[in-house]
Amino acid sequence: MREDFFVKTADGYDIAVRAVAAAPGASRPPVILVHGARVPGIGSFDLPVPGGSLAADLARAGHAVYVMDARGYGRSTRPAAMDVPAAGQAPLVRAWAVMRDIDAVVATVRQRAGVSMVALLGWATGAMWCGMYAALNPDRVGHLVYYNGLYGGSAQHAMLGLGTSNEDTAHPGRFNRAGAGAWRLSTGPDLLRAWDAVIPVEDKSQWRDARVAEAYVKEALASDTTAASRNPASFRAPSGAMEDSFYQATGRQLFDAASIAARVLVLRSARDFWSRPQDAETLARHLDRAAAVQVRTIPDATHHVHLDRPERGRDVFLQSVVGFLAEGY
Repeated sequence: MREDFFVKTADGYDIAVRAVAAAPGASRPPVILVHGARVPGIGSFDLPVPGGSLAADLARAGHAVYVMDARGYGRSTRPAAMDVPAAGQAPLVRAWAVMRDIDAVVATVRQRAGVSMVALLGWATGAMWCGMYAALNPDRVGHLVYYNGLYGGSAQHAMLGLGTSNEDTAHPGRFNRAGAGAWRLSTGPDLLRAWDAVIPVEDKSQWRDARVAEAYVKEALASDTTAASRNPASFRAPSGAMEDSFYQATGRQLFDAASIAARVLVLRSARDFWSRPQDAETLARHLDRAAAVQVRTIPDATHHVHLDRPERGRDVFLQSVVGFLAEGY
């Protein structure tokens, strides 16, 4: 059962939400799924092919699931600056703005479910957003799944950090705001390149179902009504998440995990290209007030493990999340 609707933020943005439930009256805590820096919610968590919907899997486990798009992504309101050339503008949609989006969804979910606390699951940049929200609002988050997220655990990151195109060469240690612009474009091949690179077999279909990869690209492009106007087709995403990620990749924490009171599962894929082992270790060490802390690395798994084949880590991922969400409830 799926229902699409919008919630309004305190500063006037319409945030798109998809509710997914197996049957009325879910008995487990409601879960909000938060996407990362590029692909919006539906493309990340609710693909219409077998093995492509984490939202449906969690709904079948008894949760009411809510998939959201942060401002600037998918069906949510896009800042006006996304409709003009990106060059010469500051990166849009930093973490502080996404806090308003998550807050609006949390308020609606709490009211709909009649609960005081929700569960948050964030992927990559979404993990950082969820962690920041849980730190700022410890009374509203009962469970937090921090999935393949950065946390400033190291000053070195070969893909995102110092010495990469993300760094301003004129001001070492600063983000390359001029190079990033307000927003960026991604094509279908862009989405699969890093995923392909960490799959250790030539035939990628041995690791992920080709139907999942095709649906992932299709939904990402469909999330932007302007995608087909460009050749090749490409979709827009705000650059603010990349600025936040650069600073975490260079050893800074953007929030204090010691303020989080939730039960926390720090979940990391061994083949992840985004988070590092030091991020999981540092986050766990900082979770002083958390009701409980689990750290788990899924062996041989990729950044996209929730979209890979069951035997390539997806089953372990799903069992870990479902089991964790059942604890303390």
